Amino acid sequence: QVQLVESGGDSVQPGGSLRLSCVVSGHILDYYAIGWFRQAPGKEREGVSCISNRDGSTAYADSVKGRFMISRDSNKNTVYLQMNSLKPEDTAVYYCAAGDELVLFNLWPTGVSSWGQGTQVTVSS
Repeated sequence: QVQLVESGGDSVQPGGSLRLSCVVSGHILDYYAIGWFRQAPGKEREGVSCISNRDGSTAYADSVKGRFMISRDSNKNTVYLQMNSLKPEDTAVYYCAAGDELVLFNLWPTGVSSWGQGTQVTVSS
C-alpha cells in the first residue's frame, strides 16, 4: 500500500510559479512511477506529468511542456512539481498518484493504484 500526501497549492497570479510536493510512503515497487494529475470543476481528471521510480525518466502532457518540471529527491520519498508561467487554465485540484509506470506514462487516470488527497491551485488576476 502506498500513501501520498500533497502540499503546496495556493492562489497565484498568471505568470507566477508554484512548487507542489508529494510525500510518498509505503511499499513502492521498482516498476512504479509517481505522477501528477489535475481536475478542474466540470472536467475529467487529466494527467500532467510522471516520473519513474526505476530510472527517473519523465513524461509531460503537451499542455505543460516547457512550463512544468517533475523531480524527486535522492531517497525517493518526495516528488515535486515545479510549475512556472502559470495560466488560468492551470486552475485545478492537483493529485499525486502512484502506479505501474507502463500505465502512468500514458498519463491516463485509469489504472492508477493510489491517489493523494489533492491540493488546490488557483491562477487568477
